[in-house]
Amino acid sequence: MGTQPNSTLLRPPVLILIGIPGMEDFHGWFALPLCVMYCVTVIGNCTILFIIKMEASLHQPMYFFLAMLAFNDLILSSAASPKMLGIFWFNSREIDFDNCLIQMFFIHTFSISESAILLAMSFDRYVAICSPLRYASILTNDIIAKIGLAAALRAIVLVIPCPVLITWLSYCKCVIPHTYCEHMSVLKLACGDTTINRMYGMSVVVLVIGFDLIFIVLSYVMILRTVFSLSSKNARLKALGTCAAHTATILFTYVPALFSFLTHRIGRNVPPHVHIILANLYLLIPPLVNPVVYSVKTKQIRERLRRFLCHAKKI
Repeated sequence: MGTQPNSTLLRPPVLILIGIPGMEDFHGWFALPLCVMYCVTVIGNCTILFIIKMEASLHQPMYFFLAMLAFNDLILSSAASPKMLGIFWFNSREIDFDNCLIQMFFIHTFSISESAILLAMSFDRYVAICSPLRYASILTNDIIAKIGLAAALRAIVLVIPCPVLITWLSYCKCVIPHTYCEHMSVLKLACGDTTINRMYGMSVVVLVIGFDLIFIVLSYVMILRTVFSLSSKNARLKALGTCAAHTATILFTYVPALFSFLTHRIGRNVPPHVHIILANLYLLIPPLVNPVVYSVKTKQIRERLRRFLCHAKKI
């Protein structure tokens, strides 16, 4: 479906997601690994949630934040992967305009809340290492719930203006060269002035990534200063070990996000399919690797998972 070159629609009834531009012939090859990645993501994050729920010894601040991250990753991945599979496997490219805005809202909201959860987890590590005697009094269940609520509310409040502002635009195109409805990609379909939309979207990205990354870096600077002031080498290694999984999660989340952001804004000569592949990796990689990283790097999760698997084999 398409529109005439000079026609203008206040709201096109249907939009077309073409997938990865220039690589349409290879969509079928992308479908299988994407399906495997999505299945592993769902199984891995559901397993993390199940283990934390069932094991009373894991009802601690660090694991509550991990449960928030696993739930967030489930929603984030599920907001994008099924439609991608529909495009790659069944050539199901059409999406209602309203459904496109809903997908955009979920993807951007849970991307922003993911960043907030990572910031909360860095604060958890800071308190655990720099003020261990006050850990239980600072990170109470009530405080953890408020942090989770604040992360969700911040994301919702920041993202809601994006789809609202988009509905005020007129459109002369309905084909999106992408695998999902992303804010900038939908804006490119508009005929009129999108300066306000672009400025707002840029401000949200800079505010969220800048604010969260600055405080994450500051927390780790103070953590490292505390760790290297310890006299015992074993104590230093143990303290750093508790941060290993969180550090890996930060890298897997922010590095693809920054690459995607930079190539989209300043990478004028970067081929379109590279933009789209990076945007897909930004959404798909963190939810996939986070449960794997925490299962490998966190002794408590690893032991509970091993016991669960042994019990399942006996049954």
